[in-house]
Amino acid sequence: MLLFVGGPLDGRVEIRAARHGEPLPTVTHVHLHDGPKVVHRYDLEPLTDGVGVYNLRPPVRRPVRDEAD
Repeated sequence: MLLFVGGPLDGRVEIRAARHGEPLPTVTHVHLHDGPKVVHRYDLEPLTDGVGVYNLRPPVRRPVRDEAD
């Protein structure tokens, strides 16, 4: 069982069959709408065997480039 915490998937629970193998260490969720695409990344925190939490990764702050240089 996997629980998503934060962002647009907050509260979503996924029951994953063993035949699908281990869950991915990072899940990317892309939301397309009328504006620009919005990307959220969730990082897996395993809790016990078969149970984990995907926590929303904090956004990356990129420095604004000064066009005057």
